[in-house]
Amino acid sequence: MKKLLSASLLLICLACAKKTELPVELWLTDPAAGVLLQKQPTPDLSGEENLPEILLDQETNYQTMDGFGFTLSQGSAVHLLQMSGVARKKLLEELFGKGEGQIGISYLRLSVAASDLNETPFSYDDLTDTLATGQIDTTLTDPELLKFDLGPDRNDVIPILKEILAISPDIKLMASPWSPPAWMKDNKDTRGGSLLPEFEDAYARYLVKYIQEMEKEGIKIDALTIQNEPLHPGNNPSLLMLPEQQARFIGVNLGPAFRDAEIETKIIVYDHNADRPDYPITVLNDSLANPFIDGSAFHLYGGKIEALMEVHQAHPDKNLYFTEQWIGAPGNLAGDLPWHIKNLVIGASRNWAKTVLEWNLTSNPTLKPHTDRGGCDKCLGAVTIDADSVVRNPAYYIIAHASKFVEPNSLRIDSNLIEGLPNVAFLRPDGKKVLIVLNESEAAKSFTVKDKEFRFTGSLNPGAVGTWVW
Repeated sequence: MKKLLSASLLLICLACAKKTELPVELWLTDPAAGVLLQKQPTPDLSGEENLPEILLDQETNYQTMDGFGFTLSQGSAVHLLQMSGVARKKLLEELFGKGEGQIGISYLRLSVAASDLNETPFSYDDLTDTLATGQIDTTLTDPELLKFDLGPDRNDVIPILKEILAISPDIKLMASPWSPPAWMKDNKDTRGGSLLPEFEDAYARYLVKYIQEMEKEGIKIDALTIQNEPLHPGNNPSLLMLPEQQARFIGVNLGPAFRDAEIETKIIVYDHNADRPDYPITVLNDSLANPFIDGSAFHLYGGKIEALMEVHQAHPDKNLYFTEQWIGAPGNLAGDLPWHIKNLVIGASRNWAKTVLEWNLTSNPTLKPHTDRGGCDKCLGAVTIDADSVVRNPAYYIIAHASKFVEPNSLRIDSNLIEGLPNVAFLRPDGKKVLIVLNESEAAKSFTVKDKEFRFTGSLNPGAVGTWVW
């Protein structure tokens, strides 16, 4: 009996020791030191006294995260398809795999038909006068959508998506249209103009068909935003859609069409800058549209990220998503990293966003393709692909500091803010915690992280970002 008791006590002591010595991983990016998402030695677990404290409180929690990632444009798919099969498989496994040396991208945004990073604009129902020039004829209409076809996407986006799904079958996909077919618009052009009210029903059925046809390809669209940048009609393709029309379109046409077709894809409004929180609030205030809406999406080319909180407070039962931010070529890691980490990875998450997505997955050395008359000619991808050569750009490291560690369904938990050290914390489904901290000050900073009785010391050089996991 005495021997058994001693053994039990030994096991308890070992468990206590294991808890006390809870291992902490630190992954660091420090541009000034040339450190790029590298694992560091185990931090000091003593938790020094008299240092500023970042206090975690998992009992106070917020939104569940859907994921971190990028947009997969047609251009991105084309760049990937131009690689050799072996090189492409290796890169896709690095981007979407969850093993050592991989960054675990868990969310992708797609364009419904063309975005401005396509070579030319197109829809899935373009009508051509084959007896004349073979060009799109906007005097023709197809309200029954008899000519609908996923068309060009079958050549690039869909094949690449299938390769990604083979690596990460649970990845979530969001789709965003840049423009309806030109024949549905008042200016009969891919660029600008507005959706004609008489074609709102046809356009709702067009979006239903897109989701259904992608489903036939084995591709599930988890969420759909109504219109990319509805207040920016200068892009190509693009559409001006004011909030009153968006609300009517959802409440009268799209919501009922989704319901009747038994489509579970989430409907998300706005998908534009944080300087106009009144837009999604107006749509969400509409009594017909509101029941069909899951939430609102944002970019940050204007406004402040804190505007997301205003929308959350107005409609706390609706979700928020951060869906796009570009980095201009050639990129500047020392400047891009702290701004994007502070405002997006940390800022959007602390303001209730369930996703943080950058624009876009890949580029090539010429920054093509892009459309004429408004396509982005300076958009730098997460990686630059030149044949089988790959260069990892700032957005790669920005997203990887979260995507590699914050798994889907992680819960954002409370952490206090310290001057010069913006941060955000998460509780993963496996019980581990993740803390992402940026040092935005001009001097090195040390601090103590306290999680209940567990403590450790962290330090960061100016402009450095650390992700701690324990």
